[in-house]
Amino acid sequence: QVQLVESGGGLVQAGGSLRLSCAASGNIDSINRLGWYRQAPGKQRELVATITNNDSTNYSDSVKGRFTISRGNAKNTVYLQMNSLKPEDTAMYYCKADRTFGTIIIGIPYWGRGTQVTVSS
Repeated sequence: QVQLVESGGGLVQAGGSLRLSCAASGNIDSINRLGWYRQAPGKQRELVATITNNDSTNYSDSVKGRFTISRGNAKNTVYLQMNSLKPEDTAMYYCKADRTFGTIIIGIPYWGRGTQVTVSS
């Protein structure tokens, strides 16, 4: 089992920056990819960015060039640096961990409880 705890959310003005952190614990060897997803009220949860153990990254077109996902020096940590924030970035941001074989997801993913990001205009 893997536990994920997010932090770093908050209220920021448009154009500002935030850095989200996710700390993973438990059976870390069972996962090989970490990522961030977000869900705004009344909308479907959507991909923000993912990163694999070999540092392969994937970004949503809506955040590409503004957000950067990275792994910390500690193997159990992933960050999301968010710059040039827009009101439409407002959402609950969730950390996700899973295991992949190529592009195929194996088993059930793990989810954190989320951290709220609110961007005011």
